[in-house]
Amino acid sequence: MTALLPFAARTSVAEVEEGRSLSPKFGPDGLIPCVVTDAARDDVLMVGYMNREALALTIETGIAHYWSRSRETLWSKGATSGLTQRVVEMRIDDDQDALWIRVDVAGSGASCHVGYRSCFYRAVDLPETGLRFTESAKTFDPAAVYGDAPNPTQL
Repeated sequence: MTALLPFAARTSVAEVEEGRSLSPKFGPDGLIPCVVTDAARDDVLMVGYMNREALALTIETGIAHYWSRSRETLWSKGATSGLTQRVVEMRIDDDQDALWIRVDVAGSGASCHVGYRSCFYRAVDLPETGLRFTESAKTFDPAAVYGDAPNPTQL
């Protein structure tokens, strides 16, 4: 386990919005949302959540770590699949309550546990609510990577 980085205190709006101190604002649940994009292609791969420890580990190691809301545990992306996310760039928004990381993904470049490259593999056809697949095939076989155990994020 890491010694948590000492993030700066949130002392003023001016410092939070225009200063040089990293002062992340974690929600009441202790989490901050993180949009993850492919560093080479700039498309969205996933949205994850980080708690204080996950953010500190990500900064310290350069490998994306998240807090799993469904499993209620810290996890390193790719620890099971080998599809680790190496952080190329990390940004924080104006009021420091959301993160954006650009990553290089090891292996096949997939980030979705369902087997697709991106977790956003379906589009909503507006104004209807039907879904249309935007990826034609899975990048990997989730059963081969994760086994036949039921996914904790499924209903």
